[in-house]
Amino acid sequence: MSTVDLRRVYLDYLEAVNARELHRMAEFAHDTIIFNGETVSRDDYVAAMQQALDSVQNFVWRLDDLIIEGDRVAARLTDTGTPVKEWLGLQPTGRDVTFTEYAFYHFRDGRFEHMWYLLDAQTIAKQLAG
Repeated sequence: MSTVDLRRVYLDYLEAVNARELHRMAEFAHDTIIFNGETVSRDDYVAAMQQALDSVQNFVWRLDDLIIEGDRVAARLTDTGTPVKEWLGLQPTGRDVTFTEYAFYHFRDGRFEHMWYLLDAQTIAKQLAG
């Protein structure tokens, strides 16, 4: 898959997530993926995404940087939203959060089969504390 094609797939993936179109994840992820080192089904991955969306009102992922090398994609995102339920072990306080997320993917046949991500949980905790 070309760099241009992978860029389009990734941008479509972000668009689907931000539009809450999780039913489209079969377009972007294999049936089984390695998610932060753990083998999970795509359904489990979608359930984790849904839990985040349920916990953080108006959750939005904004792409800041995208690097594509071969079949690997690296993204730096700015995430925003308002936690309304316990999330990442943190209690909601009514405050909005803005934080950085780093995500890395390995694609095969136009869909990702490995995903690793890291959130700036320290920044989230500080913002919730005020």
